[in-house]
Order: sequence, then C-alpha cells, then structure tokens
Amino acid sequence: MKRPETSGPAASFASTGSGADPADPAVAPAAGLDGIPRQRPLAVARVRVAVAEAAPAAAAAESPPATAGSARPLPVPVPLRRVRPWRLFPTPTGTPFTFGYAVVLAVTSLVAEYADPDLVDRVLQASSTDVAHLAQSPVRVLVASALWIAGGLTSAYVIAFLLVLTALERRVGGWRTAGVFLLGHGLATLATEIPVGLSVLAGHLPESSLHRYDYGISFGVATSVGALAGLLRPWLRWTVLAVFGWMVLGDLIVFTDPMTNWGHTMALAIGMATWPLLRRVSSRTTTGTRETPRTARACP
Repeated sequence: MKRPETSGPAASFASTGSGADPADPAVAPAAGLDGIPRQRPLAVARVRVAVAEAAPAAAAAESPPATAGSARPLPVPVPLRRVRPWRLFPTPTGTPFTFGYAVVLAVTSLVAEYADPDLVDRVLQASSTDVAHLAQSPVRVLVASALWIAGGLTSAYVIAFLLVLTALERRVGGWRTAGVFLLGHGLATLATEIPVGLSVLAGHLPESSLHRYDYGISFGVATSVGALAGLLRPWLRWTVLAVFGWMVLGDLIVFTDPMTNWGHTMALAIGMATWPLLRRVSSRTTTGTRETPRTARACP
C-alpha cells in the first residue's frame, strides 16, 4: 500500500529542515522513523581518526631509514669495545691497594739489593715466619714477611702479583683483595710451619728447622690466582689453573723445597675455596645488576 505523499511546509521540513544530505548513509532515516536522521557517532569517529593518524607516525618512527631501491632496513652499527691494555696494571685511583702494595714491595726490594748485607740479613731473619717467631709474635711476622719478595724484583712472582692482584681488585675491590691475599698468606704459612714444629717435637727434624728463613709474597699470590680464576670465563679459568697448577706440580716433582711447594698448592686451593663469595660480589660490582656470575662479564 502506498504511503501518502507529503506536500507543503511539512514536505519542505522533512527534506531540508535537518540540514543533512539524505544520500549520506550516516544520516539515512532509521527504519520505522521516517524523516528523522540518525545522530552522528562523533566520539567513535574522532577516536578512529586519531588512531588512523597515530599508526603511520609510530610505524615511521620505529622503522630505520632504508636506502633507495632496497626494502631492507640498514643494520644498526654495534660500537666496538675499546682495548685498554693499561688497565692490566695497577693505578693509584683504579686499584689503590695493589698500587700502594707494589710501591712498598719495590722499596723493600731496593733496600734488600743495595743496603748493607748484614743489616738486610738481620731484617729478613726478624721478618721470617718460622716456628720460633710464630710462637712469639705471629701477627707481626705474618705482616712483616709479606713485605719482601723472595728473589727480588727479578722474581716471576712480581709480574704475577701485578697482573693478578690488579685484575682481582678491579672485580671485587681493594678490601676484599687484601683479605684474599692475607687469608692465603696466613693460612698457607700456618699449614706448612705447624707440621715442622710437630716434627721437631717428635724428633724427626733437627731443632734448627725452627729458625729457617720463610718470607715472601708467593703464598698470597698463589691464593689470588686461585681466587681470580673463579671470576674468569670458563676457557680462561681452566687455562690459568692448568698453567699455574703445572708450575706447582713441577716444583713438587723436583722436590727442592717441598714445604714451600706444598704451601703453594694449599694456597691455590684456598683461593679456589673463595669462589662462591667472590662471584656474588663480582656480579654486583662489575655489572651493577643481579646477573649470575656465570654470565657476568668482568673485564680488566
């Protein structure tokens, strides 16, 4: 049935009174409501426009610039790590403990080289960590014996001292490095001298063994080598332990000074016993994160 046509003012109002184009689908008459246009979804339209404008801008910002005629983005250059060989040696600001200790050892070595031989002999005898001195003043002789280098500045332990303690201090700090060095120096000395005293009491060694010369930094350096190995990458760790262990075992096979050689072996084991503690400390001080010691990079 045809709907009656409207005419006159009513028809004029229905066609033009709303001010909208009837051809616009957004304002097409709703079913059952002839002549009443639907409202524009202004809020939804604005959100859609904003999203449509923001998406190309975000995509353009995330995509790196590409060369003409190439669809692939340019690779981002990775900055090369600078090689700084001077960090292998101690410095006053970077490694104050190792640097200060090295200066003291240099002075005492020059004194032992150029001072009066009789004076040097008396000083070294007073600094010896033999059984007699350990029984009288253990703390004093343990500290004094660590101020001298057996063999002077030409000893191989001088280079080992500089490289190993510098690397260890850069990873765990000066106080902990001093603690590791003194721990190995003291424990290895006691572990080698106490059996000597017991052997003298048992009559297996002469009484002169209570006053033998025993001084130097070798026990502390061996402990530091063992401690540092636990902070290195696996391939470097086992290389250091293999090389130093072979040197120690070679001295034991030659058997020229068995007590000192066994002391080096025990000192190396003491340093390796500090791995759990030093690894936790190194992972915090080197990376500044909670990164595990296995993945933490500790570079000199």
